[in-house]
Amino acid sequence: MEIINENSSTIIPADIPVSVVGLGLMGCSITTCLLIAGHSVVAVAPLSIDLETAENRIRQHLVQSFEQEICSEQADYYLKNLTITEDYNLLKDTRLVIECTLEDITIKKQIYQNIENIVDDSTIITSNTSAIPISLLQQETRIPSRFLGLHWAEPSHTTRFLEIICGDKTDQEKAEWLYKLSHYWSKEPTLVRKDIRGFITNRLMYALYREAFYLVENGYASVDDVDRACRNNAGYWMTLVGCFRWMDLTGIPAYHAVMKDLFPTLHNGTEIPKLIDDIVNTGGKGILNGNGFYNYTPEEARLWRETFEEFSYDIRRLALKYPVDIVTKKLEEEKK
Repeated sequence: MEIINENSSTIIPADIPVSVVGLGLMGCSITTCLLIAGHSVVAVAPLSIDLETAENRIRQHLVQSFEQEICSEQADYYLKNLTITEDYNLLKDTRLVIECTLEDITIKKQIYQNIENIVDDSTIITSNTSAIPISLLQQETRIPSRFLGLHWAEPSHTTRFLEIICGDKTDQEKAEWLYKLSHYWSKEPTLVRKDIRGFITNRLMYALYREAFYLVENGYASVDDVDRACRNNAGYWMTLVGCFRWMDLTGIPAYHAVMKDLFPTLHNGTEIPKLIDDIVNTGGKGILNGNGFYNYTPEEARLWRETFEEFSYDIRRLALKYPVDIVTKKLEEEKK
């Protein structure tokens, strides 16, 4: 097998066979993203039940992506480059593996053993974990230097989001190569060079979740009030800029003044909030079974799923209008 040259400036996705291990909801959307980028994909289903549903999910993603002009070809054009299997032996020629299984280190350890028993020593192995430190997962592999985190967001074939996370023993050249490659997946990636639990996005979001629970559980606001505040304030501008650019745009001194008085009052508890604990302990799974922070009829749950899917395509079109380098491009245009 050809060895990956991380220093090569030329990347052709069609020449890079990749694999996805784990074909749940996110595994299917990741596979869709990779197919659209031009890769041939071997998708391994550790759970037999996923063999029955994966191809249809991926096909539907591709059909909708064509309708939404995300890809230029019909579904069958991409599906000819997809192999769905339970056989790890088919990973033999892959150059990049993306593990996308349950957040259970025991399960992941067995998966990595199955992968490393087959793939070449030059193959890069990654995990889509959203919580387990990459440095910890590296300890479960035979060659830690070729192991990284690839943290995707659902739906993976429409969002710009991707975090590339280095563990303590990661070869930085492999991280840089993945960073370059991910641009061919229509991502605006973030390279996390120093491992930390939760990486970037989850650390930011779980700080918000913690404060949201505090406000509801202590009677300051309802669940609906908090949701409205999120969507109509931060939700209004975050597709364009992040928190630091937002402060630049709206006046840094004001934030400095507020921080001095507000920071000491923010919640910093470490216990799981009772509100979510009670929901989970009574079997609540959100729209999956109609029992969450809101209650849903089957019809409401279906419509929320469809609305989220519709929104993901709409917001993608808006986001593409305002890429991360939008001002740089405008400056270049003005100089012409």
